Amino acid sequence: MPSWKLISGLCLAFFGSLVAVAGIGYAMVGIPTEENAAALSQNNVYYWADGKQMVATGSGENRQNISFEQIPKDMQWAVISAENKTFYEDSGVDPMGIARALANMATGGDTQGGSTITQQFVKNTYLSQEQTVSRKFKEMFISIKVGTKLDKRDILQGYLNTSYYGRGAYGIQAAAQTYYGKDAEDLSASECAFLAALLKGPTYYDPAGNEGLDSSATPDANRERSEKRWRWILGEMNKDGHLSDAKYQEAISEYPEPQGRKAIKGMTGQISYLVDTAKKYVLAHSDITEAQFDQGGYQIYTTFEREKVQALAQSVKKIEKERLDPKRKLDQHVQFGAASVKPNDGAIVALYGGAGYEKGHFNNNADTSGVPVGSTWKPFVLAAAMQYGTYKSDGVGVSPMSKYNGNDHLKVQKPDGSYYLKEDNSLFYQENESDHPWGYITLHKAMEQSVNTPFVQLGVDVGMEKVRDIAQQAGILKQSFSETNPSFALGTSTPSAIRMADAYATFAASGKQVDPYSVKQVKRGGQPLPGFDKPAVKEAIPANVANNVTKVLENVIENGTAQNAKALGRTAAGKTGTTDENKSAWFVGYTQQLSTAVAMFRENPKSHALLSMNGTAGKDSIHGGDIPTEVWTEYMKVALKGESDPGFPEPSPIGRVIDQVGAPSPTPSVTATPSETVTEEPSPSPSTSEPEPTPSASASESCAFGWCNDNGGPGDPGGDDGDVSPAPSVSETSGTGGNGNGGNGNGGFFGGTDTE
Repeated sequence: MPSWKLISGLCLAFFGSLVAVAGIGYAMVGIPTEENAAALSQNNVYYWADGKQMVATGSGENRQNISFEQIPKDMQWAVISAENKTFYEDSGVDPMGIARALANMATGGDTQGGSTITQQFVKNTYLSQEQTVSRKFKEMFISIKVGTKLDKRDILQGYLNTSYYGRGAYGIQAAAQTYYGKDAEDLSASECAFLAALLKGPTYYDPAGNEGLDSSATPDANRERSEKRWRWILGEMNKDGHLSDAKYQEAISEYPEPQGRKAIKGMTGQISYLVDTAKKYVLAHSDITEAQFDQGGYQIYTTFEREKVQALAQSVKKIEKERLDPKRKLDQHVQFGAASVKPNDGAIVALYGGAGYEKGHFNNNADTSGVPVGSTWKPFVLAAAMQYGTYKSDGVGVSPMSKYNGNDHLKVQKPDGSYYLKEDNSLFYQENESDHPWGYITLHKAMEQSVNTPFVQLGVDVGMEKVRDIAQQAGILKQSFSETNPSFALGTSTPSAIRMADAYATFAASGKQVDPYSVKQVKRGGQPLPGFDKPAVKEAIPANVANNVTKVLENVIENGTAQNAKALGRTAAGKTGTTDENKSAWFVGYTQQLSTAVAMFRENPKSHALLSMNGTAGKDSIHGGDIPTEVWTEYMKVALKGESDPGFPEPSPIGRVIDQVGAPSPTPSVTATPSETVTEEPSPSPSTSEPEPTPSASASESCAFGWCNDNGGPGDPGGDDGDVSPAPSVSETSGTGGNGNGGNGNGGFFGGTDTE
């Protein structure tokens, strides 16, 4: 028999060894300097213009950290009463609980339990979730140190921000949004008790059930467990003095039914493209790297108005359903892109980027380059003529009542008197869509009926560089410009719908330009970040020039190619556009309150090259005044509902009547206003829609150079509403087209930034 001395010595040695091991462990295990990836991972939360949450996305977990002050007192005490009553007094560990947990691990029993709030915070923040003895020892030693070095408020805040509440929600803010559709700071005491009950194990306490995870987690069983624990937690809060008798009776009176499960929120529908646009804006206006941004934790307050976004999407879907048949081959692969911008402000209130990420369409059609804008470019030519005049006007602006030859198949004359030639040195002839004999017509009338030949010659007379400058001043990015040859006047450039809406907003705002923006404010940790001030208003175009352009574009709706827009029932201005071989069709229009651009095109889903829309919707060709204008009108009816109709400022007479060489004389010597009645055409003109192609004409157009033409030589007739055929490098190749599902030339920040 061993003596008592031996037994005593062995016991002392054992306990001494435990103390030594504990001392060594305490000394060797320090508080990690970095949080684990899961704790760092947060959602980026996007908000609508009215401040309501749009979507939380951007990381692997639905997590949003909030400050201690934003966590309701009831939530704090609910967790303390239910899980760790001595939280504010203890050292951060529960020795007996740890012993039970270690014993359970050793015997293969239940691994749950045995942790204080501090220990759970340490596990969530610094350690993995694995159930091992070594992890439990680390948790104990780190918790002791954390308990002595961190403020209890910080520990509780960290715990509530990192705990899992079920349905993919990490943290109290994400949980409040997931279960009650509100911010955490707005939770009631009853709702706080419900969320605290979930921390016991959301698989078994979510009343929606989780039978997919455990067959015993049925809705009925979970509801019973949830109500029982909810009542118990409220009772403990009352017993502990954290909930008065009156508030307890109020809270216990009715179970706080959470909202049902919803489809996974995220990148679906138009939300996909709103997030895409806002993210690009954030990265372009800050020093935040994409890696930092994707790690999450940012709150992005956007300019997008939910009702307008929905209205735009519904308008596209409505017109698609009415006009397109998915079973008809020529109606397949048709796409739309659209954007709506506030004049005098620059805020992007709505956009339509495509069918949605969930349908495999990952390219944002509202914010991409690659779709030529056609005759919607003509207002920039007219504005340049009004502001700068032509080479023969000595700097005096040109009146829109000036006459140019509108006939088909005309030579284009250079300022030196020579003519543009084709590649084979034969004469180049500019074509209209039809051979209608317009004769010499005013620029006002040429815009109304979207006649090609006057604007090509006008662009040459003004100088294409000046046309480019006006377009850039209005808001078009230089990276989206095509070459400044005669074709430039008829819309071979490829700005995004956002930029076109913004540029026309400059006309709507009497020449004041504001860069388009989609983000009003970005916060992290509750603190606003720099770089997101509202863009400055610039005097881009003389007010009277812009107002005269608007007057001419009002007539396009009243009497010209955009008469479908008259259904809006209020004063508006705009321009239609259609391009080479009918590969794209546009309408850009505005009131003083809103400027909206709508693009329509077809593309090869494999190569992403643009396809002809001849035959689409059962029509010989699609014009900008057709489906795009219908979409625009449907949207603007909803977007402007309840708004006043202020009209536009009446312009003063501008410029001098400077007719093209060869126009009949005498030329009027007085200045005419754009609002004068146009009676100079000897032949009748179409009055209800964009001119239909003649049976013998294809829907392609020509430009001054052989490489501009896709089919045949530059002399091929075409041009659906006065637009010229872009070069193959613009409309035929996917690299610059970028309008495919995942195409490689998606344009970048508000379109056109992928190339120089």
